[in-house]
Amino acid sequence: MNLKWLKNVKLEVGNQLNEDGLIETKTDLFHIGIKEGKIMERLHHTESISEQAEVIDANGLLAIPTFKEMHNHLDKTYLSLDWKACRPVKNLNERLHFEAQELKELAPTAKQRAMSMIEMILSKGSTHIRTHVNIDPYIGLKNLEGVLEALEEFKGVITADVIAFPQHGLLRDDVPQLMRKAMRNGATMVGGLDPAGIDRSIEKSLYETMEIASEFNADVDIHLHDGRNVGTYTIDKWMDYVEEANWQNRSAISHAFCIGEVPEAQQRALAERLRENGVSIMSTIPLTKSLPPIELLDAHGVDVHFGCDGFYDSWSPHGNGDVLEKVQKYAQISRRIDEVSLRSTLKWATGGVTALTNKGEYLWPKAEDKANFIFIEAASSAEAVARRPDRKAIMINGEIVYGTLSKLEYTV
Repeated sequence: MNLKWLKNVKLEVGNQLNEDGLIETKTDLFHIGIKEGKIMERLHHTESISEQAEVIDANGLLAIPTFKEMHNHLDKTYLSLDWKACRPVKNLNERLHFEAQELKELAPTAKQRAMSMIEMILSKGSTHIRTHVNIDPYIGLKNLEGVLEALEEFKGVITADVIAFPQHGLLRDDVPQLMRKAMRNGATMVGGLDPAGIDRSIEKSLYETMEIASEFNADVDIHLHDGRNVGTYTIDKWMDYVEEANWQNRSAISHAFCIGEVPEAQQRALAERLRENGVSIMSTIPLTKSLPPIELLDAHGVDVHFGCDGFYDSWSPHGNGDVLEKVQKYAQISRRIDEVSLRSTLKWATGGVTALTNKGEYLWPKAEDKANFIFIEAASSAEAVARRPDRKAIMINGEIVYGTLSKLEYTV
């Protein structure tokens, strides 16, 4: 495969001081050589491209890393169906009851709806999706089948974690066996839901979750809405099982509101234990719930990722699949308004990848990195967070998969 060139790409290269002594992001234009989906070399735009090749002209657009949507429900959306608003409920159990009533009606369109959701998520710059998929006694594996078929349509463009998710409770009916069947039929991770609030047995629920994970050598992601000390006890108990099974760096807790609802000393102790066991936190930055202490967790070395959760479904009519919107919302909540602090929040959408350190040291992109880029019209990634510009084009492994850039044949 011949080298191809991305021409006139704007990259962030360091910090600079403006006339008021404030830090700005310094950028410059480069030509990037790509071969077999990876970056081979980077030339300053004043240097000539030394061979005949395919050339794609970015026309000065800023390149930022692609995003990871780390908490989603591809099987739940109403996208591609007629509009309907949500039915109000009094509590979680009532919401689950109404969801269960429509599962059989929605199951035949699982692939169609999931594809619509994937297309929307991709258009916003996410090229990896962690999706939870209902595994329950009402429709068995029908949602899983539809989601896997939808993801197959995006093979080579979208990568995914597919979590067998016991939305209506793990410790009921034949759900444990259905979960095992799901793991044998394409699910790649094991999920869980509120061991106290839904399963009513913290230890038994967590034990069964770890049993399934161990049986299939699979990672785990547990929804945890249970609050305060009930929730923190659940997290501590899960880490007991992680330590017993040597399952370090293989699990995550989604939502984890409880960590933000206990005294700071307790938060710090939990953060240390989460870091030691490599347990990640997945947050959707909701407006109506307390947040886990993201700054504190980050300072203690805990991996934190953002996701959009489900959107336009029986749970909420809102949302558009833009994980950058979650980053912007968190920047507003945490009052990040300067260049460096805005720029740094992007890591919670990219899986930790940023172009620069806070001190302005160059990190990305480098030779041998995958040629995965989002192209936007912005002065810096700080502006991208603050203004959320349109995604003009998205490149995966050196190929444009969304939007357009100018293509021409270049001859010396």
